[in-house]
Amino acid sequence: MTTELPQQFRFEELVVGASNRLAVTAARAVAESPGAVYNPLFIYSRPGLGKTHLLTAAGHAARAIDPRLTADYLTLDEFVEAFHAAIAAGQGDAYRRRFLDVNLLLLDDVQFLAGRREMQAELLRVIDAMQTAGRQLVLASDRSPGEIASLDERLARRLGGGLVVDIAAPEYETRVAILRRRAEQRHLTLAPEVLEAIAEAEIDSVRELIGALNRVAALQAVSDAPVTPDEAREALRLSGVASGARVASSAPLPAAAAPTPAGGGAVDEFTDFLQDVMATVTEQVDSWRGRIAEAMLRWEGEGYRVGRLAALLDRELAEDPAGELAGYERDVARLRVLEAEIELLAPDLAGSAVLRDPDQLAAAEALRLRAEEGAEPPPEPSPHWTMDTFIEGQGNRVAMRAARAVVEEPGTRYNPLVIIGASGNGKTHFLHAIANQLGARGRRVACAGVHAFVDELIAAIEQEGVPRWRARWRRPEVLLLDDVQGLAGKERSQEELFLLFNEFLEQGRQMVFASAVPLAQLEGIEPRLLTRFEGGLVVELPPPDHELCQRAIERLLGAKLEAVDPELSAYLASRPADSMRAALGLVQRVLNAAEARSVPPTAVVARELLEGSAGRQGGRRTAVTRSSGVVSGGTGAVQNREKMIWDWPDLSARLIEEWR
Repeated sequence: MTTELPQQFRFEELVVGASNRLAVTAARAVAESPGAVYNPLFIYSRPGLGKTHLLTAAGHAARAIDPRLTADYLTLDEFVEAFHAAIAAGQGDAYRRRFLDVNLLLLDDVQFLAGRREMQAELLRVIDAMQTAGRQLVLASDRSPGEIASLDERLARRLGGGLVVDIAAPEYETRVAILRRRAEQRHLTLAPEVLEAIAEAEIDSVRELIGALNRVAALQAVSDAPVTPDEAREALRLSGVASGARVASSAPLPAAAAPTPAGGGAVDEFTDFLQDVMATVTEQVDSWRGRIAEAMLRWEGEGYRVGRLAALLDRELAEDPAGELAGYERDVARLRVLEAEIELLAPDLAGSAVLRDPDQLAAAEALRLRAEEGAEPPPEPSPHWTMDTFIEGQGNRVAMRAARAVVEEPGTRYNPLVIIGASGNGKTHFLHAIANQLGARGRRVACAGVHAFVDELIAAIEQEGVPRWRARWRRPEVLLLDDVQGLAGKERSQEELFLLFNEFLEQGRQMVFASAVPLAQLEGIEPRLLTRFEGGLVVELPPPDHELCQRAIERLLGAKLEAVDPELSAYLASRPADSMRAALGLVQRVLNAAEARSVPPTAVVARELLEGSAGRQGGRRTAVTRSSGVVSGGTGAVQNREKMIWDWPDLSARLIEEWR
């Protein structure tokens, strides 16, 4: 199982400064001479400083120098999953041999080796085999080898036998250079002084730095005049970026041992066997027959049927069989993709023989459709929460502009989009409204709260159905997740979301998250996940101002009454309310009280109810009805305001409950 190198991560996109110069130099050397220097190369840094970028940039550079070179990128999680799948299928030896065909192996998130003795032993075997064959290995981690818990001593020596190098937090000058580069790429018209103001925040993560730039760019988009440095600093301060800026501390660079020489060492039994067979074939047949025989040995060793290749040996070919061989390899590559997808969607179908026969590619495609049809669909947004019922005001204008950009160009501008809003101010409504707009444009969306995400994962773990659960969440084109503050302390859920986040980001799929707590105040969230949230655009839904409250109140009254009393709506809007839910709750209380008394809802009725004072109607004092709080709903039933669960059949009556 390999992962295509992310196209945007290349050396050309890197800004080189004092913090990363040594790591970039080492990665370039490896790309220019794979297997000859710094083997293995081990790069480590805290999350958000560019390890993955540098790792994949080396792969792109190596392939640009030699297009025939193979460079495979895997996360440790993918490395582990592929190993377990191979062992379950009885293909353990084939799994190990596959790395002998890779010139440059890029392995990310190596810190997750901690405590995994079996996988440490397997990686040790892979390193030995690749070094013996002159193959290059580059690893990335968020900590040095010495800081990975319970790391096998032999593996630690192998990792230290090449070059271990770290990436530190960018200093001020590098931060300015990064901001200028990114602003130029996005054609942002921000003054140099504004970019310098952003850099002054001493942000210790490149990902957070880009998030801060996104914040200021969004502010510029809704401003009539150019943003000033002071306005940029204030925007970052309000979003929590500039408060208590974190300054990175870099561990000292361990002394590098001499590069491990490539080659030199006994070849394994399979390689020896392959060489003997090929020597015999070369003596007996023409060169093109030798190539076919070599391909047959390779693919049959990996468990694929080679009848198509065997048929070539029975033909009198007048030309080089390169076209037939290339077609066979393309079909095998497609089978691998289908097998991985089916393993996620329907693991019980993944063992089908058609997935090992390139001549049955059509049957394998049909099996993939069957698996998809039987898979549980991703969670959908509530159809009742739409953008038409969400009121735009001065306070939420930046968030509305960002949402429109996400809907127009999902995955390209603000990814992820993070919505911050206290309970009752409409963040859930806003999240589902974005999901519904994307769904209306033909996008497959998954929209749910964190509690559902976590509960489904727990159920999947209990039922040994984690692959199926992953497939459900990886199928959509857009992921929207509410109340991410609920991930605090849930390590497995954070790990799964981290992997899901990386996959969506690499494939350019849009993500939107909502939190009731500002990111700077989130506790119990792993830094590697938090920096990914901060790397997008963070927007706020502040408490409603007077204008927004009055418009929402008038809308609710208009949905309930034939005519809206201006005095009533003005009075209700003037009442203190710390959230939109609270403001609309006052409206519903007044409507319920008026219905109980069989009188029209007026400002007088509202004052009597909310202030406890007597009102006047027609110049006469109206007595205040005292009760225990139990009122009639007009149906003969008794209802208690504190304990009653209300059920309103029409949509307009539900507005108060849906503003969440």
